[in-house]
Amino acid sequence: MNFSVGDIVQMKKTHPCGGTQWEILRTGIDFRIKCTTCGHMVMLPRTKFEKSVKKIISKAQQENS
Repeated sequence: MNFSVGDIVQMKKTHPCGGTQWEILRTGIDFRIKCTTCGHMVMLPRTKFEKSVKKIISKAQQENS
């Protein structure tokens, strides 16, 4: 799967606040994601992140320059 900053993804496990949707803030070897329900931010290694993603809810808008 290709991930980019701004994508909204659904994780396999729910967050303690009850949210399952996360926004990607940073990509690379590590991913920084933010819960769209409570705003909590988490940093995960790429391998763990890719195993935890269930599906991509929405893709980020691409800017044409």
